[in-house]
Amino acid sequence: MSEVKDTRPSWDDYFQTITRDVAERSTCLRRHVGAIIVKDKRILATGYNGSPTGLEHCLTRGCLREQLGIPSGQKQELCRAAHAEQNAVIQAARYGVPIDGATVYCTNQPCIMCAKILINAGIREIVYENPYPDELAEEMMAEADIILRCRPPKA
Repeated sequence: MSEVKDTRPSWDDYFQTITRDVAERSTCLRRHVGAIIVKDKRILATGYNGSPTGLEHCLTRGCLREQLGIPSGQKQELCRAAHAEQNAVIQAARYGVPIDGATVYCTNQPCIMCAKILINAGIREIVYENPYPDELAEEMMAEADIILRCRPPKA
């Protein structure tokens, strides 16, 4: 009897595809970012970057950072949106889902603000597709022994 080849995507590919789908819900005008929190091959929470629940989105209001000419990665406090990773952690907390020891799949490498949140949430691994130049975030995640893996999207 011949063996049938398993053609299903790897778990990393599966979760990264879902992360890209989650990013499609983003209401940010600059960048669509998605994140999912996974443990034991189960999705625990998802998040995308956008305005807080019930508030006007940048899609309809416009981007304050664009209007002020603020470069990416600077003065993040002048943004209406919460980041995808932040929203995923918030959703887990809101619904009482423990995420200690979990993996986060992201479309983009976390910034320093998200890195600090993920460290304190007990995340053990971060898999991302697109690099984001934030040396302090990388240093702090390394110090916290978080595994960082870049897996660029397949062509």
